[in-house]
Amino acid sequence: MTDKYIPYGRQWLDDDDIKAVVEVLQSDYLTTGPKIEEFEEKFAAYVGAKYAVAIANGTAALHAACFAAGISPGDEVITTPMTFAASANCVLYQGGKPVFADIDPDTYNISVEEIKKKITNKTAAVIPVHFSGQACDMEEIQDIARKNNLIVIEDAAHALGATYKGERIGNCKYSDMTVFSFHPVKHITTGEGGMITTNKKELYDKLRLFRTHGITKEPDKYIRKTDESWYHEQQMLGYNYRMTDIQAALGISQLKKSDGFLKRRRDIAEIYNQELAELEWIKLPYQKADRESSWHLYVIQVDEEKLGKSRKEVFDYLRSKGIGVQVHYIPVYWHPYYQDLGCKKGLCPEAETVYKRIITLPLYPQCDYDSISYLLNEFKKVEGKG
Repeated sequence: MTDKYIPYGRQWLDDDDIKAVVEVLQSDYLTTGPKIEEFEEKFAAYVGAKYAVAIANGTAALHAACFAAGISPGDEVITTPMTFAASANCVLYQGGKPVFADIDPDTYNISVEEIKKKITNKTAAVIPVHFSGQACDMEEIQDIARKNNLIVIEDAAHALGATYKGERIGNCKYSDMTVFSFHPVKHITTGEGGMITTNKKELYDKLRLFRTHGITKEPDKYIRKTDESWYHEQQMLGYNYRMTDIQAALGISQLKKSDGFLKRRRDIAEIYNQELAELEWIKLPYQKADRESSWHLYVIQVDEEKLGKSRKEVFDYLRSKGIGVQVHYIPVYWHPYYQDLGCKKGLCPEAETVYKRIITLPLYPQCDYDSISYLLNEFKKVEGKG
């Protein structure tokens, strides 16, 4: 074992971030105040969408998007098994059924052809996940959705700053809504937090109402008209999914640095691409030419036959050297909860094959060159060349 530790991801906060938070702590608003609207406006402008709705966390954002999409009991929603469980859980929250479509074995994103195979008369929506920050085949997915009258919700928790055909993910050109996460390992952080972007006013209004108990204080939207100044009105069953002004202030400060964070992630990914290419037992991430990844994750595959060692042996060795490798992800339907729902192993063979081989390397803007060099040297030691 070693005292050195390199996490797979972490936040980067500076004095400007701290100052932004302190200013809110010294103000009149701690919960929902002016910083929320400011963050929403600046975020929408950054990704190129008409509207943005700040929300408590990425999972809550997915839930809110499913609600706004009208997902209800009996509906099926197609998504990928190679994701964090929240991408499927959000469908269950609305009483719907997640349907898992297999992945493209090169990009690890959901396969367009597999989506087509999973569509039934109960299918209501598709949730493509931009795995590791590389965009899915959104134009093709939108075409399928239009032909089948489906809602498209992009899970862009990995993809802030990523581009598809020259435009930023989040502009909703090929979808109805896009969901982001601001967890500390993501591109920018608000501690916990999320955002939903859309170009549709009807969805925007539903999302805003849903995040605050379904209650409105806007007189022009009241069902019961009144001149009572204290009046407010619950119009649906919503949740308390509000972001605080403290979080929004941090988000505004972090957003200013987003492009710098993105450049650093891409620089590190390029170093990995160059230095790991010489190791024949490693399969590097594949990137399509018409999109730029935001590199939330750097995922390799281990060829156990060429190396003569198992993925687990490689993983355990690197962990023993203080390198915080991870595995993203266990196929969602392999979890006991989903097995109890009736999901069976073998459902998505490409995803299962990839899962058995992958390892996620540390990748975050503050990771210094000494740490990267140490990591690469330990990789070579795995093979016996260090």
